[in-house]
Amino acid sequence: MILSTSSLRFLHTITFGVIFFPLVAKSEHGATATFEKTTQESRKRLSGKILNESLPVFWSEDGSGVAFHFEASTGKRIWRHLNLTSGKTTDLDSKPKDVAKGNDSPWESKPDKPLTKPNRKSPNGSHEVTIRDNHVYLNDTEIHGPPPEDDRIWEDRVLWSPDSTRFVLFKKSTHPIRRIHFVESSPEDQIQPEHQTIEYPKPGDELNIPIPVIFHKNSSNAAVDVRKKLINHPFQLRNFQWRADSERFVFEFIERGFGSHQVIEINARTGVQRAIINESDEKFIYVYGNGFRKDLKGGDEILWLSERDGWNHLYLIDGISGEVIRQLTSGEWVVRKVIAVHEESRIAILQVSGFYEDQDPYHLHYAKLNLDHGKLTLLTEGDGTHDITFSPSSNYFVDRWSRIDHPPVHEIRRLSDGKRIAVLSKSSSLGDLFTTGWQRPERFVAKCRNEEYDIHGVIFRPHDFDPAKNYPVIESIYAGPHGSFTPKSWRSWHGGISEMANAGFIVVKLDGLGTNHRGKEFHQVAYKNLIDSGFPDRRRWITEAGKKVPQMDLSRIGIYGGSAGGQSTLAALLTHPDFYKAGVADCGCHDNRMDKIWWNEQWMDWPVGDHYEANSNLTHIDKLEGDLLLTVGELDKNVDPSSTYQVVNALIQADKDFEFIPVPGKGHGIGESPHLRRKRIEFFQRSLGGPTTQK
Repeated sequence: MILSTSSLRFLHTITFGVIFFPLVAKSEHGATATFEKTTQESRKRLSGKILNESLPVFWSEDGSGVAFHFEASTGKRIWRHLNLTSGKTTDLDSKPKDVAKGNDSPWESKPDKPLTKPNRKSPNGSHEVTIRDNHVYLNDTEIHGPPPEDDRIWEDRVLWSPDSTRFVLFKKSTHPIRRIHFVESSPEDQIQPEHQTIEYPKPGDELNIPIPVIFHKNSSNAAVDVRKKLINHPFQLRNFQWRADSERFVFEFIERGFGSHQVIEINARTGVQRAIINESDEKFIYVYGNGFRKDLKGGDEILWLSERDGWNHLYLIDGISGEVIRQLTSGEWVVRKVIAVHEESRIAILQVSGFYEDQDPYHLHYAKLNLDHGKLTLLTEGDGTHDITFSPSSNYFVDRWSRIDHPPVHEIRRLSDGKRIAVLSKSSSLGDLFTTGWQRPERFVAKCRNEEYDIHGVIFRPHDFDPAKNYPVIESIYAGPHGSFTPKSWRSWHGGISEMANAGFIVVKLDGLGTNHRGKEFHQVAYKNLIDSGFPDRRRWITEAGKKVPQMDLSRIGIYGGSAGGQSTLAALLTHPDFYKAGVADCGCHDNRMDKIWWNEQWMDWPVGDHYEANSNLTHIDKLEGDLLLTVGELDKNVDPSSTYQVVNALIQADKDFEFIPVPGKGHGIGESPHLRRKRIEFFQRSLGGPTTQK
């Protein structure tokens, strides 16, 4: 049994502070092993019931065809050859010898990297820069003293111009960096605990951002420093590049609070400094998730992803004037990723979603874009989410697409126009899978809180689902604003969700307002508002789903999640106690002042203000009514485990009943370990009960 604070409250205080012992007693010996065995057996029953879920495809060396094999219902492996010109297929005795695997991407698929690596020696080898005692030396001759600011130092990092006439050094402050401390209670190699410390800046902390300074080889020329007003309150400077003419130095500037993202150019000869691109927003720009930059024609043109029109789209920017040459994509859909760019042919391959109005807006599709006139050619079309692999020649690609309720289909398509050449295989029917008791996940759509957007989610039933019974409902939540998290592609087994459902629950998963990939307005509900977690949309969706699936007992709703999902889980019990009756929160960032700097300033802005406190679970802890289980790894180096311990302390101070399992020696996400997955199920079974016969 697990002991709650109502029956057991004890603290052991030692010199180093307060230690919370696991509030858990032993269950039946070997229960976790039994749980794992049961899970494995469940997965094994489903294995192999759907044939050809993944189809190996091999391309002929001359590019004329493909060879592939699939499994027949008899269990026999059949090899087949497809002629790409005629579309004719021929059965083979075995795998051909003259074949090769395809490519993930036909061309350059990554944003630009710096044109030069840090190197003390100039490209022509005649000069060398060194830093000694915070003084700058060129070929052992001092050319510059310490930075004028007393708290600044030179970094031992040098970026030379291509012609060896100029170089860049970086100066930075030396503010103390916050550290967090861990006690590893049970190290494997000794009896006594060990102390660990890591650097861990938190929201509002001062940062030591390296600032570039341009030096001329001729020491008589003054160094060019970046104007402070141009990079006021920097969070990060990145992607430093010299242009080929060695006169222009370019980098990206990200402002604290993520309200500004700029491409800045410094003319090393004249000292003129300007923002070529100035992306700004009153709330936030999701730089790390929705951004992309690639320079073309040596920087005369720039490919740039932006939500400036409300949707994430690709723009072609004049690299000299900063003016928009053309908006390459547009509409109420988003570019998820730039997969590849071929500068010579002026073609880009994009991953997009929301393009087809009659499909789930989160389904991933692929498109070819002409950079000269913006013509967009959709390369995929099947009603599902897609993954593609190109032929070695990049003239064709394999399109594997599926849906959470539809097994995979494999197609060969032509890159030039997206035309389907052939269907290689469709996975076998679901009949054999149904014989195991497997239940098809059900897609469900309901309107959001203001009726403006459709909210998409999935309903998972237990494998022994009985329509004559009522089931408690469990929501698996991760409302992290950086993405969308409801599964879209085919799987017969959905890990912890399937485990939970088969334990006697109906499980739901959905993406509410405040998450990504549905446009800026949808996403920015999260701004200074993480405690919202889309709950008004979730309540409405679950309520509407309960009308369609009457076996969902809406008087018994639980919720669980880890990390940001752990934060949301506790927030659900605190802010919607009439709806959510029980929750399991693993490694939650319960107070955004306690968590890592970038993630929290991205959504909660900077400087730290009263809105941080208003969004903190600690602020609302006295509102707890439902049943709560908290779990955390004592060595969590992603989310400071003190965030959970402070919640435990606040709950004790408020005299609230709860359950708590800290795990020695483990880190982030320990809630998904076998032992804690079992404890999670047992907790919900105790709190919410199991299936009941309908009256």
